Amino acid sequence: MPDSATSITNTVKAWFREHSAEEGFLFALKGLLALLWEFARDSLPSRHRQRYGDVDYDFDYHVNTTAATVGWRDRLLGLFHSPYQPTEPALFHKMLGSVVIDFRRFTFIDVGSGKGRALLMASDYPFRRILGVELLPGLHQIAEENIRNYKSDWQKCFAIESVCADACEFVFPMDPLLLYLFSPLPESGFVRFLANLESSLRQHPRPALIMYHNPQLETLLTLHPALKKVSGTHQYSIFAA
Repeated sequence: MPDSATSITNTVKAWFREHSAEEGFLFALKGLLALLWEFARDSLPSRHRQRYGDVDYDFDYHVNTTAATVGWRDRLLGLFHSPYQPTEPALFHKMLGSVVIDFRRFTFIDVGSGKGRALLMASDYPFRRILGVELLPGLHQIAEENIRNYKSDWQKCFAIESVCADACEFVFPMDPLLLYLFSPLPESGFVRFLANLESSLRQHPRPALIMYHNPQLETLLTLHPALKKVSGTHQYSIFAA
């Protein structure tokens, strides 16, 4: 991975330059201090205990996908990219249950896959293959361990891979795609990701669905001429290209 993506110093500098250009120096400085204050609060023992609320899945499958065990470095980097938060299993299966496709034709891609919980849960479905795209090497390495250790009686797809890469530059496979997004990018990165996806689909037309959990930046999808919202609730949205 490029050093600027995983170095704390370079990440902070890049974030500050971008926000200074958009909002001005003082607003950027205020935003930076707010992020550092949030990181300090999140490091308190009481906050650490709260993050163990998502650990049931790990006990069931003997993996490490909880937010509670993310190291301080990846937590800090996550504030400038996207904080790690694993998907709740019941909601994930509800989202996939709302998609009417032949899973055997589609490649599932989790954009910002973190420790890989969504990859493991997606393997309950007969996808052609399953890919995770994660920016931070520390989370990517844990995802690889989870993929090796995961065992489930319901598993239907065994072609699972975690890739350490920038989703804005990722080369999408030529298969039909189901893209899973759980607030993986800040707005500027999300715009670049959509441009990358649009370029891939324009060069190699094929079916593509976006399953967007916690769709805070849904407007960027609704305004995109190549995308159409086909279903959703207040918790998620499904778009088709």
